[in-house]
Amino acid sequence: MANVSVYNIEGKEVGTIELNDAVFGVEVNEHLVHMAVVSQLANNRQGTQSAKTRAEVRGGGRKPWKQKGTGHARQGSIRAPQWKGGGVVFAPKPRDYSFKMNKKEKRAALLSALTSRVEDKKFIVVEGLTFNEIKTKNMVNVLNNLKVAKALVVTADDDKNVILSARNIQGVKTATADTINVYDILKYDTMVVSKEAVGTIQEVYA
Repeated sequence: MANVSVYNIEGKEVGTIELNDAVFGVEVNEHLVHMAVVSQLANNRQGTQSAKTRAEVRGGGRKPWKQKGTGHARQGSIRAPQWKGGGVVFAPKPRDYSFKMNKKEKRAALLSALTSRVEDKKFIVVEGLTFNEIKTKNMVNVLNNLKVAKALVVTADDDKNVILSARNIQGVKTATADTINVYDILKYDTMVVSKEAVGTIQEVYA
């Protein structure tokens, strides 16, 4: 089992914690990690683009001129695609971009992402990550003490003081231990995790 250092909010090392290899020591599957990221981004797409076909454009119910004898090419409607104001050929319609990943694949991807953060030494465990008040300066000081800029801050529960203190800091996002996802883990340079959250992650995913 891997051991990582535990720091206090002043950035001083106060001990170590042993990580469960079933969560933080798996074989990294880059393919599943890639699939998980693509899946999350695809599921966020609205797919609301839409254009009208010749059947949906208003007007054009009357034949513009008779079939023969005018010298013009035959036309059936002024809303055909070649006319100004006509419909669009193979017009785009609202669609669902999402695709499904199996539960085991999702779990394997998440564990791979967590393992990669530990292997890259981008997994920082903090003891006593709590604030008595909502103050952005408190979180800025903690991140500066840990020498971290762009970070995903993970707490064991919905700690209002920590979440609101980090809300206005650029490049910082907060999440609870049971809501972390592969995209956020990889998007932010470092994971700053409370000691309690480490225990929760290991309980949920071990």
